[in-house]
Amino acid sequence: MKIAITGATGQLGQLVIESLLKQTQAQNIVALVRDSNKATQLIQQGVEIRHFDYDQPESLVPALKGIDKLLLISANEIGRRTPQHKAVIEAAQQAQVPYIAYTSLLRADTSPLGLSQEHRETEAFIQASGLTYTFLRNNWYNENYLASVAHAVETGILYGAAGTGRISSAARQDYAEAAAKVLLSDDHDNQTYELASSTSFTLADLASYISQASGKTVQYQNISAEDYTQALTAAGLPAGLVDVIVDADVQTQKGAMFSESKDLENLIGRATTSIQDQVKASLQA
Repeated sequence: MKIAITGATGQLGQLVIESLLKQTQAQNIVALVRDSNKATQLIQQGVEIRHFDYDQPESLVPALKGIDKLLLISANEIGRRTPQHKAVIEAAQQAQVPYIAYTSLLRADTSPLGLSQEHRETEAFIQASGLTYTFLRNNWYNENYLASVAHAVETGILYGAAGTGRISSAARQDYAEAAAKVLLSDDHDNQTYELASSTSFTLADLASYISQASGKTVQYQNISAEDYTQALTAAGLPAGLVDVIVDADVQTQKGAMFSESKDLENLIGRATTSIQDQVKASLQA
């Protein structure tokens, strides 16, 4: 069986391949990459590398020949994802790939997040394609919140605009393990999984976890969406990313990041990695 992974040198893609390698032979895995120079480690591990560029449709069909299962990891260019994903889905049809798994977004069909539209459109294309599929609807990553830990320790303040909204984000590693489990089994045809952590937290909780791990007092300061936008822009973040971060916090207040689904822990066979442990690890690093 040949399992192909798009975005194989990306943060999630690398972890999925790592998880697969613990459970299957390297010759069963195909890494689909835009830049093979970034795939040196995969080559050394015996993984087959194939050139695959969403913006070069002619590269897609040949790369998918002989593939039994395809994991489409959502592209990272927000605003261009739908046409890129559509090109991959059409190539999979032409190459007669029988099955596709797609990393979507928690409750993509009803989510108020601005990001959800492209995921909804992609899911619709997959369902219309006739391919057997699994939707892995990933909630936010813990790592999205860890980026601000060092700054919070330095200043004593964790800023955000999420109010008391609860967040059920999970570790990237947990989502990767779930994807590998699904790809290595035939029990998930035409299933949709809502993937979120075993426990949830507020940003005030996160501030207290940072305090405990660092030994320094960190308080959560809730600010308006406008002020948060200005602060992130002043910190040099690109406008598109600022919009995504602020929208996530605003929608967190309305419950967009909270879930009691146990799909993720059921797939990986354990409770998800706690953000407290990741905060500690990030400060030790």
